Amino acid sequence: MKSSSKIMYGLTVFLAAMAVIYIFGTMYVDDRGSVMGLEWVGATALVLSTALTLMLGVYIHITERRTDVLPEDWEEAEVADKAGTLGFFSPGSIWPAAMSGAVGLLGFGIIFMHYWLILVGALALTYTIAKLNFQYGVPREKH
Repeated sequence: MKSSSKIMYGLTVFLAAMAVIYIFGTMYVDDRGSVMGLEWVGATALVLSTALTLMLGVYIHITERRTDVLPEDWEEAEVADKAGTLGFFSPGSIWPAAMSGAVGLLGFGIIFMHYWLILVGALALTYTIAKLNFQYGVPREKH
């Protein structure tokens, strides 16, 4: 069994134990501040979290059975063994910063329900996304 599925199974056991303790604690322990009985929100969250980690652990376990030895399971692995191709990142591009400003405008427009600001933010975001994507598709003399 690989390390990722072991982590998820361990988390499943932990969450199941915490769910049992939480359900017992809210049903039978009187804190003199509220009505006794099961606290449904926390119990439901813990039970569903347990089910989620179990499903994820089973999926990872099935997927890892089909793969070869991963670098994190190899005793003599180096950090560089797991690293893949990082791709190309433009160090001098202004468009990621402009995109974050456009997202900020759009966010403020949504938060304060100013439709004109939503429109300006959406247009600015569309423009900056296009400029970022087509930055190196345009010939150098037209930058």
